[in-house]
Amino acid sequence: MSELRRSDFYYELPPELIAQDPLENRSSSRLMVVDRKTGELEHRIFRDITDYLKEGDLLVLNNTKVIPARLLGRREGTGGHVELLLLKRISDTDWETLVRPGKNCRPGQRLEFGEGLLKAEILETVEGGNRIVRFYFDGIFEEILDKLGEMPLPPYITHKLADPTRYNTVYAKYDGSAAAPTAGLHFTPELLKAIEDMGVRIAYVTLHVGLGTFRPVKEDIITDHKMHTERYEVTPETAAMINEVKKSGGRVICVGTTSCRTVESSAVRTDEGYEVKAGSGDTDIFIYPGYEFKIMDGLITNFHLPESTLIMLVSAFAGKDHVMNAYKTAVEERYRFFSFGDACFFH
Repeated sequence: MSELRRSDFYYELPPELIAQDPLENRSSSRLMVVDRKTGELEHRIFRDITDYLKEGDLLVLNNTKVIPARLLGRREGTGGHVELLLLKRISDTDWETLVRPGKNCRPGQRLEFGEGLLKAEILETVEGGNRIVRFYFDGIFEEILDKLGEMPLPPYITHKLADPTRYNTVYAKYDGSAAAPTAGLHFTPELLKAIEDMGVRIAYVTLHVGLGTFRPVKEDIITDHKMHTERYEVTPETAAMINEVKKSGGRVICVGTTSCRTVESSAVRTDEGYEVKAGSGDTDIFIYPGYEFKIMDGLITNFHLPESTLIMLVSAFAGKDHVMNAYKTAVEERYRFFSFGDACFFH
């Protein structure tokens, strides 16, 4: 295979197709169904996903929860405005953060939020210009964050979100993400129940999504790109369910690229092939065409940014030509793109 270039994954996207608001009903978004062997396309509504699932299948969902990680405050001494984005928790008081404007926030600078309800000090600058910050507060940090923080919507969403719960899945459970696992936003409790009633099993993994998910690939040759790291966990119960379904010939269908990256990161070779090993860790797995999938048999996902690592992952699974044709068709058919947009099912 010749070297893959970033430009191989480019497509023209009219800005008006970037979804700015969630639909009133989560499961009423559109669904493009793609046969990854033939490239054949079908146009459906998301709740029709039940027509493509069957008894013995397993859906793998990411139950991470987006926290109100955007804090607006001031620098002590000067009163200058500062914006802090919480990226990764290091301890009870310390976080890795993204700070804007960065040039005025050197180690030793103190910050305050909510008229002093929450205070912070910049401890150090780390790789990529992120800052390690120590917070000072009375009470429970999460409760203060709920009071002062805002949902960290992606940079391409310019509308203010009327209902912050719409940037979380209905099954979100564990705090820790700076961005939503957006493929899961289409599910309602009613749809999940209907799927389980069909004999489809549901398993949960946790991968805390970092802002690196939006980081553009800047290198021309994609293998030169350095992936961001994200924290994941696979419980023994989930590992057992996945391995059981694989052994019995059912399909493991990942909801979102984060679920895909989690199960593929936790795959280990056995005498019979591959299985998922329970545990937690950090993953920087970069999946692009040529990758051999060890666990995943189907993928439900949204439409991703041009030249992103996510469109490369989908292309690895369904074939670059099929994927780029699906995206071209989605633009022609006026599908809605990105976080609050429509979905695809690659099978």
